[in-house]
Amino acid sequence: MNRSDPKKFRVKSFGCQMNVYDGERMSEMLVDQGMTSAADGEDADLVVLNTCHIREKAAEKVYSDIGRLRGKDGKSPMIAVAGCVAQAEGKEISRRAPSVDIVVGPQAYHRLPALVERAKTGKKALDTDMPAASKFDALPTRKKQARPSAFLTVQEGCDKFCTYCVVPYTRGAEISRPWSDLISEAQALVDGGVKEITLLGQNVNAWTSEDDKGQKQGLEGLIRALDKIDGLHRVRYTTSHPNDMTEALIAAHGEIASLMPYLHLPVQSGSDRILKAMNRSHTTDSYLEILSKMRRVRPDIAISGDFIVGFPGESDADFEETLAVVREANYAQAYSFKYSPRPGTPAAVMDNQIAPEVMDERLQRLQALLNEQQHEFNKQALGRRTDILLERNGKLEGQLVGKTPWLQSVHIIAPDLAIGDMVDVTIESAGPNSLQGKLTQREAA
Repeated sequence: MNRSDPKKFRVKSFGCQMNVYDGERMSEMLVDQGMTSAADGEDADLVVLNTCHIREKAAEKVYSDIGRLRGKDGKSPMIAVAGCVAQAEGKEISRRAPSVDIVVGPQAYHRLPALVERAKTGKKALDTDMPAASKFDALPTRKKQARPSAFLTVQEGCDKFCTYCVVPYTRGAEISRPWSDLISEAQALVDGGVKEITLLGQNVNAWTSEDDKGQKQGLEGLIRALDKIDGLHRVRYTTSHPNDMTEALIAAHGEIASLMPYLHLPVQSGSDRILKAMNRSHTTDSYLEILSKMRRVRPDIAISGDFIVGFPGESDADFEETLAVVREANYAQAYSFKYSPRPGTPAAVMDNQIAPEVMDERLQRLQALLNEQQHEFNKQALGRRTDILLERNGKLEGQLVGKTPWLQSVHIIAPDLAIGDMVDVTIESAGPNSLQGKLTQREAA
């Protein structure tokens, strides 16, 4: 490994899809500097750990990875810690892990090449500024993608200040990227072979900008513009906040063919008392009304959500209300977690913290119900004819895996097809986590 003049790099991203996007952009910058991505199993001269700070275990995992990178002989690659852990614990990382050469926050990673140059001289590099100038202006033009599906960050930061969440402190205030930049980046992705784009933001449906005619647009306006890009077959977006779910965006789901029938809309709790303590700006009734409106315009839509169990002060009755909301919402899939106190957030110092064994029991009950709903949703696909976008190779010879419009994974045996193909399949079997399909036989002309 050559630490003084690194030639090969590896970016390892943890956590959310926005981190995946950021990791891809850092990789593109390093390639522009003449470096190459290390192949699987190959040593890298520079390792970038692109971190997540949402949960305590995610942060601790970073330090474990740093320890493994040091190696038995004491030698290690140049190590950069990026992302939200870097933002939240910048100086602490330097103290706790002196083998780290670079610490860079999520709003400053466009300066990564300059930080690498500094680290080459043996000097430590720390940059956790949140500059006013957009980092996106400094990023290179999107390159040809290895996958047919790509992420596109349109909005960053959060002004909601949920009492459990570190995002406002690690990603900053809500900002929306300009219309023209997004249209250009989307076009570059499609020109590079992308057929599906997922729009990303901490509160993606809070995005707003002026279009090229000076008219104010919300997310639905951006999606309508992307729908006109030749070669872009699918558009998705995540993660949404109920407070920003406008009537226009709901209507778009019934009007735009390329907008996939899938909505990820976190509720976090089914108890209005707990939602208020979380500083969520919605109630269970207002949340369920959004789902009702969505199903009226797009009856086949798949609904996904997020849940936190064991928030401080959550009673057995509060948790039962969460189960009741799950039953009424009827999710296609959902993510659920035990509450994890994050330093610096109001919830971390609230009274009535819940015992771990209570959280464990509640999480098991919640996940059992959610898994049951997901399996039932998948079984509804049996016999359905649908298109899938092939995204990766399966484990079996000749097997490929693609996604339905409802974001379900489908395995097919199709040795003559390739990643990136959009194919018509019939669903033959449905498990809890994926589907099996076969190519639909075309009728003779």
